[in-house]
Amino acid sequence: MKKRSCQILAGVALGAPFFAPGVQADVKLPAIFSDHMVLQQGATAPVWGWAEPGEDVSVTVAGQTQTAKANADGKWEVKLSRIASTAEPQTLTVKGKNALTVHDILVGEVWLASGQSNMEFPVSRGLNADQEKAAANFPQIRMFTVAGNPQRTSQVDCRGTWKICTPENVGTFSAVAYFFGRDLHQKLGVPVGLVHSSVGGTDIAAWTSEEVQMKIPELKAEFESWAQRAASYDPSAAKAELDAKLAAWQQAADKAKQAGKPAPTKPRATRSPNSDPNYPASLYNGMIAPLIPYAVHGVIWYQGEHNTATDESALLYRKQLPLLIEDWRARWGSQLPFAWVQLPGLEKTGDGRPLVREAMLQTLKVPKTGMAVTIDVGEKNNNHPLNKQEVGHRLALWALGTVYDQKVPATSGPLPAGFDVHGGEVILKFSHAGGGLVAQGGELRGFVIAGADKKWIKANARIEGDRVIVSHPDVKEPVAARYSWAWNPDGNLFNSVGLPASPFRTDDQ
Repeated sequence: MKKRSCQILAGVALGAPFFAPGVQADVKLPAIFSDHMVLQQGATAPVWGWAEPGEDVSVTVAGQTQTAKANADGKWEVKLSRIASTAEPQTLTVKGKNALTVHDILVGEVWLASGQSNMEFPVSRGLNADQEKAAANFPQIRMFTVAGNPQRTSQVDCRGTWKICTPENVGTFSAVAYFFGRDLHQKLGVPVGLVHSSVGGTDIAAWTSEEVQMKIPELKAEFESWAQRAASYDPSAAKAELDAKLAAWQQAADKAKQAGKPAPTKPRATRSPNSDPNYPASLYNGMIAPLIPYAVHGVIWYQGEHNTATDESALLYRKQLPLLIEDWRARWGSQLPFAWVQLPGLEKTGDGRPLVREAMLQTLKVPKTGMAVTIDVGEKNNNHPLNKQEVGHRLALWALGTVYDQKVPATSGPLPAGFDVHGGEVILKFSHAGGGLVAQGGELRGFVIAGADKKWIKANARIEGDRVIVSHPDVKEPVAARYSWAWNPDGNLFNSVGLPASPFRTDDQ
């Protein structure tokens, strides 16, 4: 008897059986190939699945049929010839020893949306939720949401379903992905599929494959640290510790109740490191790998909050974001356009968030990338600002203008483009100034200046076309300037179409 292999569905405990490709006679498809799916137009789109080894499989859709033979592991794959966009529902039929039919398929633009809680944040919790839900009658927009599934090894399938955008369904959609997709759909006039895979409170390392991270000394050290913690984890000791904490908590809760006070927070069990979603590569394994090589046009990314905890972790983001982009592009075998959301404002002190924003700004050096600047739509006491409409819109402006060559007002807010020092002035240059820079809502603010002593002083600033000139009478020989370098900056530099300038600094320490 052949040994059965074991794969894991999202949300199922480690070790739970999925199916055994080597002994399974019936043809099977991964979850993403299911009713209401959207195929990428104009692409050589892969379709894959499993069958008995050596079994002949045919795939028919949109007037074409492609064939394959399952390999020794039971895996088969075909590549569809380029299909033109169509809003007319198509049917995909897969035949081997049995037949499968996938109904109501549209062909249009497909994007992957990933990250942590601000990407996960649903329409139902956002700004004007009731109005947005009532207006969400867009049957040509569909979203596939991947169920959370941290795994220590790479998975072949995930759990999720495609949902049609209706007032009843849209409340559970990722808000940023939905508003991004809505803009694309309305501007391009084609169906839009959004593959949403995100988990709140997660580090970028969890979304990047182990293979590429092990080549970076700092990231390899993190793997080794997690492995040591996993090896030393004792479930019995963890239970005993929790029992003691619960006993103490119960006494405190009883006293609080008698005093008419709220009970303290109930303690939770210590999680095994192996099941922690922040174990490096765990979310790549469970929630990205199963999607590859599904044909997508590009990626939008909203993550980084978790990496602001320390200056060290924030500085490491300079390596991690380009690495993730390189990793995913290599896995898909395509230079996927890739855009991210620069973190909005939040009331806190330190350099963690400014440093992650800077890492995001620096990553624009990677070809075919973009960034939505959002410091103006944050909420100082809320790490999950409600205005996701503007975030999705700014990502869509970039995609429409740069990926689809559509005419848009601008694809980005002003970005630093070099500087000069003349006498007592620092002259800051900007790209993406639109019709010229503007100070929104009053006098220009948010700039500081320093001499060699690096004592930062609030600068006098004025706009001249696509430049800002900053100075201060007490800084006779300036060497550097900064703009909105804070967790919750109040800078008000915008371009003429209303997009904010990115925070930046001309120095590097």
